[in-house]
Amino acid sequence: MTWATFLGNALAKNPDTGANLGQAFFGIFLSLAVFLIGQWLFKIGKGFFLFQPLFVGMVLGIAVLVVMAKWFHVDTTYFYQAAYKPGGDILFWFLNPATIAFAVPLYRRNDVVKRFWVEIVLSLFVGLIISLFLTVGISKLFGLNNMLTASMLTQAATTAIAMPVAGSIGGNTAVTAMACILNAVIIYALASFLIKVFRLNADPVGAGLGLGTAGHAVGTAKAVQLGSIQGSMASIAVVVISIFIDLVVPTFARMMGIFH
Repeated sequence: MTWATFLGNALAKNPDTGANLGQAFFGIFLSLAVFLIGQWLFKIGKGFFLFQPLFVGMVLGIAVLVVMAKWFHVDTTYFYQAAYKPGGDILFWFLNPATIAFAVPLYRRNDVVKRFWVEIVLSLFVGLIISLFLTVGISKLFGLNNMLTASMLTQAATTAIAMPVAGSIGGNTAVTAMACILNAVIIYALASFLIKVFRLNADPVGAGLGLGTAGHAVGTAKAVQLGSIQGSMASIAVVVISIFIDLVVPTFARMMGIFH
């Protein structure tokens, strides 16, 4: 009997055994495998934005879990909880300390931060408020319910911050994670075009803030490629926006009647 057959029988016939078999190594292995596939596709695709490793990993990982759940004749949600989540939670924990890495490019160009800190804080705060109202307006335009609206209110923050804040106001953290990753992929793909359209070639501070706010970690990686100032500004944007999201969004959601 193969391990796959054994796992399938255990999950189908004995939920308790299935939970025990849902060891952390499966979630970790699956996450690493789909991410490496994404890196390979991104490399051979010469940077094609749809092959961005995070996006490929998300889509391919979901597909694998759905196919395996059907193969083992179990509910997809149960299979995710029993087989993937133990390992997935371990990887998710590392998102929090990984966020601290944004301090490196920020430290290297803290002279720019000291010079423009008022402009940085004000522009990010005003931009966040505008984006929150736009998110609510677009959600109402498309008839989205409060749960989906709450899920997307925090998408300006990095995933490690956006998910728990969205969950605290009644959002679906899975939708939030997808929104954050899609934001990052789109910004990575359109970064050069947007910088040109908004005439930010001569404004490294504005370019970095925009990439960090909209693209999170992936946007920051793109900003670092453009220059040290862009990279440091993107880093501080990720940190400051995450703080604002944590402080502002719960109150905003209550004011708009999205969460009580």
